[in-house]
Amino acid sequence: MLIVGLGGTLRRGSSTEKVLSNVLRHADSLGATTLLFSGEMISLPTYVPHETYRCERSVALLEALRGADAIVVGSPGYHGGISGLVKNALDYTEDMSKDAAPYFEGRAVGCVATGAGWQGANATLNALRSVVHALRGWPTPLGIAFNTQEPLFDGDGECLIPGASESMRLMADQLVDFASRRS
Repeated sequence: MLIVGLGGTLRRGSSTEKVLSNVLRHADSLGATTLLFSGEMISLPTYVPHETYRCERSVALLEALRGADAIVVGSPGYHGGISGLVKNALDYTEDMSKDAAPYFEGRAVGCVATGAGWQGANATLNALRSVVHALRGWPTPLGIAFNTQEPLFDGDGECLIPGASESMRLMADQLVDFASRRS
């Protein structure tokens, strides 16, 4: 079972990347194989549908998404929505539109949003869920939004808030459970 994480920022160890890493770590503990595409790995050229050339990073991302049994997408809230970095990476899934199972068809997709305030984090979570629906994925019942004005992780990437850690574990449970039922 493969679970692919996509998201974060260009800042190494961003809050969004740490949340995605924690969800994937919990999925690993449940027996899943996981891959994370974050930071420079999703710093892709602007998606142009009619271009045929794809850089190595976009080819690797699309290959992983095509093989994924479940996906988790995370974005920081930028001006009330998904960051351009994450949105552009998601735009590359248009190359999957003619696949036998197009886009995220029939797969569970966890949605994670972070923001410097609850309004931005929640608006971004809602935007992610809408994009996942448009890509024919099934958002997990639990979506995660975190206000990054409150310290969430220590210097080693360990979650400081028990309820937050439980949310990340629960999302991993939902992803693994749905993917195992699908197969």
